[in-house]
Amino acid sequence: MTFHENLTPEGFGDRQRTRSALCGAAVLGFAFGAFFDGILLHQVLQWHHFLSLVPGKDLQTQILADGLFHVAVYVMALRGLILLWRTGTVYAADRAVLAWAILGFGIWQFSDVMLVHWMTGIHRIRVDVPNPTLWDLGWLVVFGVPSLAMGIWLLRSPNKRGGERRTRTSSGAASALSIAVVSAGLASIYPAAGATTAVLFRPGTGATEAIAAATSVDARLIWSSPGGEIILIQMPTSSSRIPLYRSGAILVTSTSWMGCIGRVST
Repeated sequence: MTFHENLTPEGFGDRQRTRSALCGAAVLGFAFGAFFDGILLHQVLQWHHFLSLVPGKDLQTQILADGLFHVAVYVMALRGLILLWRTGTVYAADRAVLAWAILGFGIWQFSDVMLVHWMTGIHRIRVDVPNPTLWDLGWLVVFGVPSLAMGIWLLRSPNKRGGERRTRTSSGAASALSIAVVSAGLASIYPAAGATTAVLFRPGTGATEAIAAATSVDARLIWSSPGGEIILIQMPTSSSRIPLYRSGAILVTSTSWMGCIGRVST
């Protein structure tokens, strides 16, 4: 694309749509970082939850906060998808899309550690260790710094086909990125086989109704709060969650809470 072509309305519009796509890639990378955090640290490793270090927060509040966190990430991911794909037939170069997605992933890591861990102090990478700052720094060394370095390298590296700012009709990177983020979002909803599901019921739901709801989806009851407002169950992988909502559930969240009940409820 020449300088004169850039001055035309068509060229200007193409550049605007390309910038929109790159912004969408960065937002999707940021959302992917949040999903990665939630799946690995909340569900798999069980190192922390969103309000782990906030005094006085009971299990019900912890579950609700984790659910709201994921809802916010879903909204963010949807916004990123819209920005990425509203460009029509004009696509940003695959290398640039990948670069900005990786940068977005790295920006999430630093934002989470610096703003949420250090400034607000509502949780840390690990909340049950003598020196949590070392774990925060280690997380940045392993995931934050390399992703920022890789994204910057991809942006600065020469493109043999004429530079990163040229648009072309290729959506390979955008498609792969979209699939990765959507898959991560689904993984944060549906646990692996054997994972624990936490169910938060609306106020007034008794233990009898909660247990009946678990039975309706062939789930095994693991734990229940005294009043039945919260239950932890192990669901068959083929079971639907719709009957739980019909029975009064307001949040069904996939998370491995077994290792965290003691920390959260004390």
